[in-house]
Amino acid sequence: MGGLDYLRAMLRCFYLHSESAGSSIVRISTDMEEVLSKRPEDILWIDLLNGSAEERQFVEQKFETELFTRQEAEEIESSSKYSEVPGEININSNFLVKTSEGYRNEPVSFILHGPLLITQRNVELKSFDDGMRRIVQQGSEMTSNFAIFLWLFETRIDFDADFLESIAREIAEISRELAIERNLDEALLIRINHFQEVTMLIRENIVDKQRIISSILKSTHFPKEEYAKLRVMIKDVGSLLDHTQFNFERLEYLQNTFLGLLDIEQSKITKIFTVVTVVFMPPTLIASIYGMNFRLMPELVQSWGYPFALLLMALSSGLTLFYFKRNNWL
Repeated sequence: MGGLDYLRAMLRCFYLHSESAGSSIVRISTDMEEVLSKRPEDILWIDLLNGSAEERQFVEQKFETELFTRQEAEEIESSSKYSEVPGEININSNFLVKTSEGYRNEPVSFILHGPLLITQRNVELKSFDDGMRRIVQQGSEMTSNFAIFLWLFETRIDFDADFLESIAREIAEISRELAIERNLDEALLIRINHFQEVTMLIRENIVDKQRIISSILKSTHFPKEEYAKLRVMIKDVGSLLDHTQFNFERLEYLQNTFLGLLDIEQSKITKIFTVVTVVFMPPTLIASIYGMNFRLMPELVQSWGYPFALLLMALSSGLTLFYFKRNNWL
């Protein structure tokens, strides 16, 4: 196919093509008739993106294997995530994808069937697109299904690392808003909660990969020469888990800081109302006394009575404020 049109095809087949000099290069086909004419041992990778019933049936008949249903791919049991039968390794993993509504884990299935890799997925994934470009550009480096599988996993782990770094930058921005701007808007708390959910989601995603790589390391079917790369990958996954734990703890700290600052602000407001109430209690008492209807109240008939009452009220409020200031209650 011309250009990068193969990235938009639903069924992609990567196969070895012999050159006149005796070397082999990797070529791509999206035509089922052309794929049917190829020898099974020459085909490296079949990728099904939202494969139709016809395409699924074609792959199953051509390569004598059974593909996963979406329900099987989404199961969380260990036996559903990784299993081996003679000549075949079955793997179901979750890849984190961004949608208009947020983030979610999308199941991706891998079948290592003899020299062939079969992948099934329902969404576009950048790690797959990058893997395809690399095969097209540097096919000589990826001429086995195991090499392609590891490349896809390595690329996905790198994307997860980039994603964690992006989350860390967002968390740092939230921290700055709290520490410098003292932003206590409800939207900020919702953002903190959102990143907690995303962090838990990506942790679940990384733990899933850790379990799969650990299972591969115990496998007798996987080529021994790939074990060094697998050990590096599992160390990378372990470091990502540490990073997710750090992000989660930092978000929890920011959430507690937000709630603590909110309590302080509410305490200040309560304190203001309390002070205002106490300051106006003496004037209220004085006004209540002079509001009583007793006949023998000499101030009521004096010309200075009204100014005297006002002065007494102001003085009582001032003395109350002075007393609060002196005891550092304001």
